[in-house]
Amino acid sequence: MAKYLYRLGKWAVNHKKKAMGGTIGILFLIAIVALNMGPAFSDEMSIPGTESAQAGKLIEKEFQASDTPEPGTIDIVLKAPKDETLESEKVVEVLNKTIEEIKEDKAVVSVATPAELENYNENKQIGYAVVTYDVPAPEVSDKSKEIILDSIETTRDAGIQTELASSVAFSELEVGGISEVIGVIVAYIVLALTFTSFLVAGMPIITAVVGLGIGILSILIGTNFLDVSSFSISLAAMLGLAVGIDYALFIISRYRQELAKGHSVQEAIAIATGTAGSAVVFAGITVIIALLGLGVAKIPFLTIMGIGAAVCVLFAIIVAVVFVPALLGLFGHKLGPARKNRILEKLSRGRNSDESKWGNFVTKRPWTVTILGILLLITISIPFFHMHLGLPDDGTKSEETMERRAYDLLTEAYGPGYHSSLVVVAKTDKSSGNAQKNMEKIAKDIGKLSHVNSVSPPIPSKSGEAFMLSISPSTGPNDIETNEVVHSIRELSDNNKEKIELLVTGSTAVNIDISEKLNDALPLFALLIVGFAFVLLVLVFRSLLVPLKAVLGFLLSLAATLGFVVFVLQDGNLINLFAFPKEGPVLAFLPVIVIGILFGLAMDYEVFLVSRMREEFTHTGDAKKAILAGMKDSGGVVTAAGLIMVAVFAGFMFAPDPIIKSMGFALTFGIVFDAFIVRMAIVPAVMELMGNAAWYLPKWLDRILPNIDVEGTSIQTELTDTDKVKDKEI
Repeated sequence: MAKYLYRLGKWAVNHKKKAMGGTIGILFLIAIVALNMGPAFSDEMSIPGTESAQAGKLIEKEFQASDTPEPGTIDIVLKAPKDETLESEKVVEVLNKTIEEIKEDKAVVSVATPAELENYNENKQIGYAVVTYDVPAPEVSDKSKEIILDSIETTRDAGIQTELASSVAFSELEVGGISEVIGVIVAYIVLALTFTSFLVAGMPIITAVVGLGIGILSILIGTNFLDVSSFSISLAAMLGLAVGIDYALFIISRYRQELAKGHSVQEAIAIATGTAGSAVVFAGITVIIALLGLGVAKIPFLTIMGIGAAVCVLFAIIVAVVFVPALLGLFGHKLGPARKNRILEKLSRGRNSDESKWGNFVTKRPWTVTILGILLLITISIPFFHMHLGLPDDGTKSEETMERRAYDLLTEAYGPGYHSSLVVVAKTDKSSGNAQKNMEKIAKDIGKLSHVNSVSPPIPSKSGEAFMLSISPSTGPNDIETNEVVHSIRELSDNNKEKIELLVTGSTAVNIDISEKLNDALPLFALLIVGFAFVLLVLVFRSLLVPLKAVLGFLLSLAATLGFVVFVLQDGNLINLFAFPKEGPVLAFLPVIVIGILFGLAMDYEVFLVSRMREEFTHTGDAKKAILAGMKDSGGVVTAAGLIMVAVFAGFMFAPDPIIKSMGFALTFGIVFDAFIVRMAIVPAVMELMGNAAWYLPKWLDRILPNIDVEGTSIQTELTDTDKVKDKEI
């Protein structure tokens, strides 16, 4: 692989205008197509085959006359001023005025007042009006939203607390906002310190933005053909930006090292593309495979999320091995060899210039570093064993959002169970003649269950073959008690004498099914990832113990990451420090996302760090010298790469959406644990303990394994064939 990338690097330098022009041209072409088509996000998160999905289909068949999409609605939640009620003459007058303003919008079909809906709470201080539009929720125009926002100012000015809860999105996710800006600024500072050059520091960011732009625009086009969720864009953005910067960092760092050895600009670029580029391609493909592996869970929205992020990583790889060499060909002569950074030099170098100060520290105390590192990660992992999965709702958003305030008002008025209502649809045999009576008995049985607040009378379908019930639990949508209610109703389906099948659905039941499906998929997915990693690393490092150490280290960092997520997000510790508005269940698909992404990034750092050790061991046969050389040559770059990842992911913790915020939090600390504790401390310590045995591989296995040239030894052949003709300076 290195040989072909070496040639690609040379081609990119010799045809730099074509390479750069072609890349920018593709970016503009995709941008034009994306802008013309526009995005069409879908936040459909149901899973085909689950009981809640089957219930939804039965309801659609038996109770809906047509396939017309449901119209968009907005609930205007109102709370009267103190010592007033929503029936007060003054309040009614203001409310009627507001409704008349809303009705001026031609897209509004109807507005139902709290009095018409009879939804006042006990003291008649809280209720809600319902605005219905003539189009589905995603198609409600910005103009209609502005009319609503302007109209409710009338009630607010009168002292009536007015909030919005709706299927219409008012808080749109923004890609390219403050989250990314913060991450990019910190990444630039890290790069400037690493390269001791503001010009060089800007290059990885520029190239990463180009690759990210192509990837994100491609996903936007894909939303018109696939059901892509809005938060898939943010996941793809945070990952594409982080790996794009890192991959360019590795190639540019190697380029400057080759310049320092006396190579010409052209040769230095080609060698950097062949060596560091090989590691980039291998690491990137590993990340892509891990992301595509999310499809193992057989959950459509999760599979699409993985594909979207994989697209961004793919373009990050292509830009790194084509656009970066071309850009170096254009500006490389202005960069010059790496200048000495006195601060980093003092921190990293040992007594010998060929050694690493940190490497010396670790190799002299391998048992201490190994034991302390493992104990620290195991301790952080402990909360993982009581992890509770769920999906965020408006109650997990910041109190500064209208949705959260509306959620709290509705909870105050009707209790937490208002947000966790369930729909039960029952299949019956109308020929028995007792269907109605049997359903009334089942409704009474459901009403006797723990944590059930109320049960509506059963409503028969037109065919008489199905009945529908509405259940109001006494607990919230993410409470364990609500989960128990759903399972208790399903148990009634198995145990009732009438043999009536009860199917439970509603957003709460759908979320419970999603969480359980994801929880069941975790062990299989983790097993496949670990097995894949071991085989892949055996191919790369020609060793059995090094890959075993790598996957065990990954499992340690993964357990610590999920443990810390539970400690903060679920248990509520330090939530104010990290600006989370409220504790709650762990995002249902977060563990699977963390496994896929953290695995790919962990293997990135493993390859960049240990491949240099293997290269040195191959030449010298000295295991300790190999560790010190790897820490000296690759340790600083891996540290910088880890800091960049942390900066980018941490930037997303400033996002208002709880899904994006929690993903940014988990990935930030996942990188902290894996890059800095596992790869930079435990890995070299364990390598020292293993000594030469770390590189043992049975001869019979060595003969049958294909040779993946990540270190770039095949480039020597290329150099030998061409060293008689000295390359010209660009």
